[in-house]
Amino acid sequence: MVKSDRYTLGTRTVRRLGYGAMQLAGPGVFGPPKDRQGALTVLREAVASGVDHIDTSDYYGPHITNQLIREALHPYPRDLVIVTKLGARRGKDGSWNPAFSAEDLKSAVHDNLRNLRLDALEVANLRIMFGARPTEGSIEAQLAVLAELQRQGLIRHIGLSNVTAKQVAEGRALATIVGVQNHYNLAHRVDDALIDELAAAGVAYVPFFPLGGFTPLQSTVLSDVARALGATPMQVALAWLLQRAPNLLLIPGTSSVEHLRENLAAADLKLSGDAVTKLNQIATGSPKAG
Repeated sequence: MVKSDRYTLGTRTVRRLGYGAMQLAGPGVFGPPKDRQGALTVLREAVASGVDHIDTSDYYGPHITNQLIREALHPYPRDLVIVTKLGARRGKDGSWNPAFSAEDLKSAVHDNLRNLRLDALEVANLRIMFGARPTEGSIEAQLAVLAELQRQGLIRHIGLSNVTAKQVAEGRALATIVGVQNHYNLAHRVDDALIDELAAAGVAYVPFFPLGGFTPLQSTVLSDVARALGATPMQVALAWLLQRAPNLLLIPGTSSVEHLRENLAAADLKLSGDAVTKLNQIATGSPKAG
């Protein structure tokens, strides 16, 4: 991993290639993992490999992912930044439901603190669930709750997730927003202008679904570039994100130590200008496999 490739998140500086813990829970991010010991091993391997930014949420499981992080890593290394999300609740059927009331948000903060065994959340991302995709609507009321929790010392920094550019602007007018976590990758580039705006302001942008989503992107262009570099498509997709803008912090997730190591190796993969030009075609209508 390139040691100099770092960026500021709140008041901490982290390596730009971190780890997303969502896949440590059971199928559908619900219930316990099939291999609990394997999940603990992946977390320990991530930190041993230099990861100092882990993304999680207490609604993964629910509670289970945070409990795994605590079991594997507590007491935490001083340089480890754990980022969590608020704004959802899981139904008994595994459904994802909005949880935006003041009591919902306060309860979520305390759930995260308890299950992670922390005195304060370093970064709490308000995940907006007005719709399946980013959907317009004021977030002032929810941010007011988080700002009060921040004044109480339970949250150090506030971020946003699944938001529109207008909501980001509203949020930044109401509070200090240290990061935005949205769906973004080679093929899904709605946030291109927003990324550049945030980079100019020194605000981190954390893309999720780096290789398409739950249904991975199947692209002949991506496969050809990866083959030429002797890399995997995921490594190339991650390397493209790292070269896209300096404020991108990546959180690829996996429950496999082998895949973790492959993902982290993407930090050392450098794409030529020609490779980047080819990859950029994926978002502009070049032919793709199904």
